[in-house]
Amino acid sequence: MDDQSVKDQLLDAALMHVPFDGWGQATFDAAVTDAGIDPALARAVCPRGAVDLALAYHQRGDDEMVRRIHDEDLSAMRFRDRVAAAVRFRIEAADDKEIVRRGTTLFALPQYAGDGARAIWGTADRIWTTLGDRSDDVNWYTKRTILSGVYSATVLYWLGDESEGNQATWEFLDRRIDNVMQFEKVKGKLRENRAFTTVFAGPLALLDKIRAPMRVPDDLPGQWPGQQ
Repeated sequence: MDDQSVKDQLLDAALMHVPFDGWGQATFDAAVTDAGIDPALARAVCPRGAVDLALAYHQRGDDEMVRRIHDEDLSAMRFRDRVAAAVRFRIEAADDKEIVRRGTTLFALPQYAGDGARAIWGTADRIWTTLGDRSDDVNWYTKRTILSGVYSATVLYWLGDESEGNQATWEFLDRRIDNVMQFEKVKGKLRENRAFTTVFAGPLALLDKIRAPMRVPDDLPGQWPGQQ
């Protein structure tokens, strides 16, 4: 049995405990017992215990989102609607609001905030990549940064949404996507403004040198041209 299979079994066993005990040691210990996994093997696969399971849960949601994007016919949609649909698919991939709420609490802790930020960034990256984003300059970063904010805000709204079918959440999401599109239009107009490009010629030239990261394991957030 490979490491991923072990982690999947532990995660499946943990999910029934998370709403009551959170993503903590009690949940991890219960998952190990329920799944019948040797404790030493479980700890080797998940060195940080339930934290690793929480990240695996987030990854599973991302995988489900990508599957739905591929399965659904989004070709007739405007691109902004495809992005909104992807965010909705990602939120709908969650099994239980309480499980997500417990994860939000976990990754709000200072020692795990970096893990949470990387997970959200990873979700935004997978949305853009799956939808065919080809940017390889500073726009690669701005798209993912902005979408990370949209996704985070929408999840927090969804956690408190009691409307039928979470309709209020999807309306909130549409408003946030509209805000993003308005920002992109303003950014484009500024780029076309001669006075603006003249005044900020230096900073714009610097930004033009930024490139998207290479697709290699554990790469840095970005790199300058010529760096390996």
